[in-house]
Amino acid sequence: MKIAIVEDDVSYRKSLELVFKDYKQYEIIGFRNAKVALEKLDDSFDLVISDITMPKINGLEFIKALDGRFETIIITANPSIQYAIEALRLGVKDFLMKPFEPDTLIEAIERSRIIANFHKKNPVAQLKKDNEDKDKLVNISPSLEEAYTLAKRCSPTIASVLLMGESGVGKEVFSNYIHKNSDRANKPFIAINMAAIPESLIESELFGCEKGAYTGADKARAGKFEEANGGTIFLDEIGEMPKDLQSKLLRALQEKEVMRLGGNKAIKVDVRVISATNQDMLKAVQEGKFREDLFYRLNTIPIHIPPLRQRKEEILEIAEKTLAEKCELYGFKAKYFSEEAKQTLLGYAWPGNIRELISVCERSAIMSYDNEEVSKKDLFIEEREPGKESIQELEKKLIMEVLKNQDLDEASQMLNMQQAELKQKIEQYNIKMTTE
Repeated sequence: MKIAIVEDDVSYRKSLELVFKDYKQYEIIGFRNAKVALEKLDDSFDLVISDITMPKINGLEFIKALDGRFETIIITANPSIQYAIEALRLGVKDFLMKPFEPDTLIEAIERSRIIANFHKKNPVAQLKKDNEDKDKLVNISPSLEEAYTLAKRCSPTIASVLLMGESGVGKEVFSNYIHKNSDRANKPFIAINMAAIPESLIESELFGCEKGAYTGADKARAGKFEEANGGTIFLDEIGEMPKDLQSKLLRALQEKEVMRLGGNKAIKVDVRVISATNQDMLKAVQEGKFREDLFYRLNTIPIHIPPLRQRKEEILEIAEKTLAEKCELYGFKAKYFSEEAKQTLLGYAWPGNIRELISVCERSAIMSYDNEEVSKKDLFIEEREPGKESIQELEKKLIMEVLKNQDLDEASQMLNMQQAELKQKIEQYNIKMTTE
């Protein structure tokens, strides 16, 4: 198993490398920071172990840039509920607090090794997994009904749609649903994640480039807008788009044409745009980080997708459906969740939302080996939570701490939440507001 350790503390990185000297089944490659790791990581690696607090590119930005290419374990000396929740939303499987025992890290690695080896032995199944259920909405709970109704109504139109909600709530599933139920269903659907592309490459990715436009551009290449011509383009993490490129995107939407990087000829395109964000876009507009005219152009049909913790009635149905699909996909005999496992699934906060739930179900299907019953320990949910406290308990403590010295507006900004969501959490956790 080839493992990358990304840690800017030289002594700590070397200490970790020493730990692995007695484990000959692991090949360890150390990187001094995320920037170097991004330049060197390739498909030969099976796992990435990364610190969070690093210069230039921190651990969370690094994971975003990896875009799900590797199983990832986070290690940190600065435990934070915000870091933990964001890491889980990004698909991190284990979150370990320094200092930790070497055996704890080895156990986490072994879980990842089992998953990685399984996928290597089942490449066809993995390929199917990567493309499954992109256009299906699972169960529709009452809290999701409004989002579903809006998606259904706007699908036959060519209106731009802005999908809003936390990471992992199913924004790409919704975008596929809208495309599949439109007149463009038989045309291309092209998805691009703004946060996963280096800023210097976003323009050429979106609009293409001519030969010689930049170092390494040895031939002309069409961009995503040209590839999506006649169909739909899905711009995920639109809030991450650099300010200087926003005017070019606005022109593409208004004029229905693009110009390749290094070119001087406009190319007509007919593309419907669906974008998505987990940010407060109005706040980004007010702060001057996002163009107001572009925001309103993208926001013709706004659809807010609530987090899974507000859709608890969906959890078991999605979990059982996913477990059955994974068993069929991997050739396992049918499995079921024990009652204790079900209660654990229902009691967990799911900070990573549906993406995390599906990941847990797939992992539990594999980790339960030949057992028909998936037990609580097969879920490995406790290991995914920082410390012994639940995500809910830690989140409640964080909110209470922030509200001690901040008003609602300041607290919502500090916690990176909209006021409406913060008020809902205050009510959910029965937090008493102090008044002067």
